[in-house]
Amino acid sequence: MNNIPSVDLADFLSDSSSQKQKFVNEIGKAYEEIGFVALKNHFLSDELVENLYTEVKGFFSLPLDIKEKYEIKGLGGQRGYTSFGKEHAKGKKEGDLKEFWHFGQEPDADAALIEEYPPNVVVEELDDFNDTGMEAYRMLEKTGIYVLRALALYIGLDEHYFDHWASNGNSILRPIHYPPIQEEPKGAVRAGAHGDINLITLLMGASTGGLQVQRKDGEWIDAIPQEDELVINVGDMLERLTNNKLKSTIHKVINPPKEQWGTPRYSIPFFMHPRSDMKLNCLDACISENNPKQYDDITAGEFLHQRLVEIGLIKK
Repeated sequence: MNNIPSVDLADFLSDSSSQKQKFVNEIGKAYEEIGFVALKNHFLSDELVENLYTEVKGFFSLPLDIKEKYEIKGLGGQRGYTSFGKEHAKGKKEGDLKEFWHFGQEPDADAALIEEYPPNVVVEELDDFNDTGMEAYRMLEKTGIYVLRALALYIGLDEHYFDHWASNGNSILRPIHYPPIQEEPKGAVRAGAHGDINLITLLMGASTGGLQVQRKDGEWIDAIPQEDELVINVGDMLERLTNNKLKSTIHKVINPPKEQWGTPRYSIPFFMHPRSDMKLNCLDACISENNPKQYDDITAGEFLHQRLVEIGLIKK
């Protein structure tokens, strides 16, 4: 396998039960083997993608002193701006070569959450930035819920098992800017090797190059989707919930060849988190004599806090 498998959400949404099952089998097998797929026929229109990139590039081109006024202390980077080099991969000291923004959940009035999410930060200089970001957030969330429905079927659960937990969940849309590299990085890369914290990640912008995925044999392969595809991978929460049946694959964003250092890179991942009170206890359907329970019981909120400490976004 020299690239990640491609799957078509239209199969799952079709009226044909065999087409639907084909999608379930394909995505489940891919997530057992490498933990990544490229997905076509998602709910993001070309126009929305283009508008979002326009707004994102507009924000990151603002003067640093303007951007920094949106870096909110005490939130652990959950909303607003996080400046260059603040985040690092688990186990690394060097900060990643990136700056980013976070859009968060705006829950329904009747969501009955056990926690209150921080409000989104409004960028005063760009009239359409927040509206465009949240429109993309909703379309990515909708896409993610259908992917989770397919995975629920694959692991033997009710199709709608994840609906309650993922709807109004603590998901994050993260536009990232990797600025041009000015000098030889000392041990730092654009994004160090890591597994994602959440249930699944839906990524826009991987087609610009640099994203690499680690196969089971330890080899790194380039993840190269088509222009209209999202890259979607399993996160640590889903790996934990399924007792390692579905694989949270280590991935990274490598620095480009030296002749391309002057080129910035943008990508926009959507980190799909459940509500914080969702239990990540290993599912009975995924525990067997050959695969005994691998993890202690924990909630999604507890696990998220633990990992945010490990990657340097919040203090203990």
